[in-house]
Amino acid sequence: MLTGIRVIDVGSFITAPLAAMMLGDFGADVIKLERPAGDPFRRSHGDDYGPTFCAYNRNKRSIVIDATTAAGRAIQDRLLDTADILIDNMRPAALEKLGFSPARLRAKYPRLIHCSITGFGSTGPDRARPAFDSVGQALSGISSLFVDPDHPESIGPTISDTATAMYAAYAIMGALHQRSRTGLGQRLEVNMLEASIAFIQDRFAEFTQTGTVSDRYTRPSRSQCFSLRCKDGGLISLHLSTTEKFWRSLIEALEAPHLLSDHRFLRHSDRTKNYRVLRDELAQLFQRRSRAEWSQRLSVADVPYAPIHRVDEVLADPQVAALQTTVTMKHPQRGDVIGIDCPVLADGRRLNSNMRAPPLLGEHTQAILDELNSSTRLDRTEHLTEHDNG
Repeated sequence: MLTGIRVIDVGSFITAPLAAMMLGDFGADVIKLERPAGDPFRRSHGDDYGPTFCAYNRNKRSIVIDATTAAGRAIQDRLLDTADILIDNMRPAALEKLGFSPARLRAKYPRLIHCSITGFGSTGPDRARPAFDSVGQALSGISSLFVDPDHPESIGPTISDTATAMYAAYAIMGALHQRSRTGLGQRLEVNMLEASIAFIQDRFAEFTQTGTVSDRYTRPSRSQCFSLRCKDGGLISLHLSTTEKFWRSLIEALEAPHLLSDHRFLRHSDRTKNYRVLRDELAQLFQRRSRAEWSQRLSVADVPYAPIHRVDEVLADPQVAALQTTVTMKHPQRGDVIGIDCPVLADGRRLNSNMRAPPLLGEHTQAILDELNSSTRLDRTEHLTEHDNG
């Protein structure tokens, strides 16, 4: 879909690299432009090829450039001459220092789509502050939907980072379409705070329309979601939503007709009001059978349910296996790298049948320089680093 589109990824950690990787999954040529020390996320597990780095950097080539030198800046500019998209997640001062100021880019590269990701946007009292995922979750209200205020602790996966990257990728797609009509690029700004707020729009709609301040039980009670332990210790999840038929189907699977006549659970509004009471009733009932037995019964009754898998159990699930969700990428030095494939199919096929393994630091430096038709093979020690493996 994006074959022929070149993306320059000057980001680090998650937001910009993930947005760039999503474009790479769609076929774009993504060049990860790294400083001599590389993306700090490379070293999340000790060496330069840590799992968290690999998770967000497939389908990319890596070039190392020291943009503090004149020669390095010249190479960087030549790269931008060939680029359609530039993605960063730097604060404004860093952008200016490295030659990526918005004014300069607009004047010199009018067709360039520049997507700049920040923590808090370009205005307001927090605009210059640093931000990572937990900061975005906390300020946006997401954390309040998970954290027990009496026993606060940070839990769960990256949410704000991922949401921000997704909004950035879809903004870039729109800008590409716009450029196809106007011939001009745009500067796109996506900040983690607003992306995180937008990710939980239902909670703000509830507040602005009803005055309800959501907590960690608000959505589960209204959506009738339950996490329950079975007789064998296995965990299972139910999600009945507002549909009455699923409530009745659950009663059938449970063989608990007394719940139908219980005045506390007659209507969806009653079950929402008495959510914790109903949760405790279901918890007792689910202690009667193993998770496998409940899975069979719930499946027959057509109840929306799933076993609560650990990460190691997910990949062995028959449905996941049938979808062929994992992809094995081969790196010439690191061997097989297993990742999660792009979850989009076009005409029944994966978008990219030739996934490229995440790159080593500077792995493709010389190859990219060759593509730029450098008139002189610049001394690597002058503007690159010893990490050029090309």
